[in-house]
Amino acid sequence: MVDPFAPAELGPVTLRNRIIKAATFEGRTPHRVVTDELIHFHRAVAAGGVGMSTVAYCAISREGTTDGHQIVLAEEAVDGLRRLTDAIHVEGAAASAQIGHAGPVANPAGTRRPALAPSRFFTPFMRRTKAMTDGDFDRVIEDFARGTRIATESGFDALEIHLGHNYLLSSFLSPKLNKRNDGWGGSLENRARFPREVVRVVRKAAGQKVALIAKLNMDDGAAGGFRPEESLRFAKMLQDDGSLDALELTGGSSLLNPMYLFRGPAPRREFAATLPPVMRFGFRVVGGLLFRSYPFEEAYFRDTARAFKDALDIPVIVLGGINRLETIRGALDEGFAFVAMARALLSDPRLVNKMRDGESFVSPCDHRNRCLPTIYSGIRCPLPTAD
Repeated sequence: MVDPFAPAELGPVTLRNRIIKAATFEGRTPHRVVTDELIHFHRAVAAGGVGMSTVAYCAISREGTTDGHQIVLAEEAVDGLRRLTDAIHVEGAAASAQIGHAGPVANPAGTRRPALAPSRFFTPFMRRTKAMTDGDFDRVIEDFARGTRIATESGFDALEIHLGHNYLLSSFLSPKLNKRNDGWGGSLENRARFPREVVRVVRKAAGQKVALIAKLNMDDGAAGGFRPEESLRFAKMLQDDGSLDALELTGGSSLLNPMYLFRGPAPRREFAATLPPVMRFGFRVVGGLLFRSYPFEEAYFRDTARAFKDALDIPVIVLGGINRLETIRGALDEGFAFVAMARALLSDPRLVNKMRDGESFVSPCDHRNRCLPTIYSGIRCPLPTAD
């Protein structure tokens, strides 16, 4: 049996245990730099016992944020990022930064730039994307390299490249969103070309002392999108490229089907209440289609992820509504290298220590997703049991 609480190797980094705080946007960076509130958020999770806490979402440019309010990996962010990584390290955990570009998920009103995508199309909120040009490819790749250097300079032990949820790199993999007829579209090999190049550039910029993870969609959860068969083929390409230390497997589309990632009831009314009045009518029109409810089942990505774990030599991180110590032990015993948790730790940041010490074996999270509407105002658990 694998001990969840024993030290484990993640590439060049040793984590104190096999439980990772997954990336979930904290909503605590209104001016694109670290705040004391963000430091407190991650320090609490680190003090609660995780092996590594992942900071989300760190954009490689303002253009790459979803709405202009995420951390941008620029020189002015370094001092705050160092305070953040120092705080996580003081509590004994490693620090990871999720890095990426939002692409078609971005709202131009906040980013002040057109939303980049493989092809031109209208999003569900009737925003038109801009198909990337040769100049855009060069600029974005350089932004990834620069952002990587900023993150490593700031003391992060690991970087997680966002290849999921139909953010920019994920959108290139999707046959539904990528309609290009040049060398960046068509076959899977062509659609994979840009994401693979970014991964190689990030590894080169990061060096060999930082662990490199890719958060990869197995399934977009949208008709005509990226599916597990192609995703596994792409995962083998990444493995063969030799740049990664682990894969974290996910699913769903922030653009087309966000609840496929979270499962459980969709809090549509609560989401609508967070929007400006002018946007609420539009949300009522598309909200029922975009925010679908799915039955919740613990470890809901595990069944699909098994095929990846069995076919790959690279370590695989499993996530998806994991609540119980029994589930963590089971996933590790069948060969997953690490387990990532998000809502379970939001509802109780001290859960890992409680599990280790025998005080608790299950998270208080009810997975009714009432935390999700708080994502842009400082994500928090509404349950009275939350710390």
